[in-house]
Amino acid sequence: MANNELSGPVLAVALATFVRNLSPHYTYRFLFIPETIGSIAYLAHNLASMKSRMLAGYVLTCVGDERVYSYVPSRSGTSVADEVALEAFEQLGIPFLSYTWSDRGSDERQYCAPGVDLPVCSVMRSKYGKYPEYHTSLDQLGTVVTAKGLQETYDYYRRVMRILESQRYPRVNTLCEPQLGKRGLYPGISIKGSADAVRPLTDVISELDGLQSMQRIAERTGLELSTVQELCDLLVEKGLVSQ
Repeated sequence: MANNELSGPVLAVALATFVRNLSPHYTYRFLFIPETIGSIAYLAHNLASMKSRMLAGYVLTCVGDERVYSYVPSRSGTSVADEVALEAFEQLGIPFLSYTWSDRGSDERQYCAPGVDLPVCSVMRSKYGKYPEYHTSLDQLGTVVTAKGLQETYDYYRRVMRILESQRYPRVNTLCEPQLGKRGLYPGISIKGSADAVRPLTDVISELDGLQSMQRIAERTGLELSTVQELCDLLVEKGLVSQ
């Protein structure tokens, strides 16, 4: 079963080679595991680390044919993985079939399970169970899986990585609102309007969960993107934010 079983590992190896030459800002982890039992076993040993460090993840399966792209969202549908997957489609002008969480069927079932809730979605070509050769001996190299199909999906995921690398997802380093006065970020004398003067700063801080791009924060706060970037740079300088 070339598309269902082989195409994902082949693409993962190619993308791992690409990352090695990327000089990335983020770190990348590639898992080569059997479906279901492999992901459950891996989560049993690594869930705490993954929940604290993971920004976005993708299940690579059925990625080698030349048919329409398919997108299965994370359970929330709003994770960084979802946002970047859809942005890559838009940038490349690629049409795709959009499924819902109820259409899940691969290891996104485990990574997005209640209590696990990792930011993982799936982008493939012909969705598992939706092409006639699926789970038959007709799922072969040269007929279903082609060099062109693999190359196109490789190019798509390279765009995903470049989008991730071009954006920052800042995270505030404190629980609850940080003390701004001692860092020179709040007026020393409280007068009428003091809080209003720093409201853009506190609005930005309230969004810095490490899961939103600066563009999304700008949209949610109504601030200019350049303002959000300047405020985040200031907070990084003060040691309040990591990105």
